[in-house]
Amino acid sequence: MHIEAGVVEGAKMALSYGTAAAALGFTARLALDTVNKDGLTSLALRSLFTTLLVFAFFEILPHHPVGISEVHFILGSTLFLIFGAAPAAIGLATGLLIQGLLFAPFDLPQYGMNITTLLVPLFAMSLIARKIIPHNVAYKDIQYSQALKLSVAYQGGIVTWVAFWAIYGQGMGAENLTQVVTFGAAYMTVVLLEPVLDLAVLAGAKALHGLKQSPLVEKRLYSADA
Repeated sequence: MHIEAGVVEGAKMALSYGTAAAALGFTARLALDTVNKDGLTSLALRSLFTTLLVFAFFEILPHHPVGISEVHFILGSTLFLIFGAAPAAIGLATGLLIQGLLFAPFDLPQYGMNITTLLVPLFAMSLIARKIIPHNVAYKDIQYSQALKLSVAYQGGIVTWVAFWAIYGQGMGAENLTQVVTFGAAYMTVVLLEPVLDLAVLAGAKALHGLKQSPLVEKRLYSADA
């Protein structure tokens, strides 16, 4: 999902600064809500874990250049279900920044586009989760069909944003559109794996009853909404 250098250039870069500022602003709002609900310590610990995981996802898990961008296993729905929306957003933003600072400084100018591409689908997915997961169901008890819908929403959002940046920067030429379609088709294969991984992680959570009252995980993981 990395937007490569040169895809968007010059004055057009200003849009990415605006979208990133909006996404980070909304992340701050979610973080404040989480602090009010769960406390600062819980938010800090969960954000630390998601940051480490996101960094590992980018650096350790397989990733391949395809079409206009790269295919990564970001596992946004997994982070959301285990840690919650705010820690997932903070982890995505911070993990991507650390990865850029340490290993890919050439990606830093595109950070605004990349963070928008990661965070806005996460926010949309969190809204969809409210619609498709009943209030009386804990996340550990969701069904495969629900996990699949969350994964499709997140990964589909990423593909949509990558396509937007590519077309915004390079236009509607046949070669550019072909690369966008190639990337989109490859990236959506992640949907085949992510829901299965979600359910495997949630099954593991069911066995770890000691985490039920832990500040390390999202409360909704074990308890239905009040």
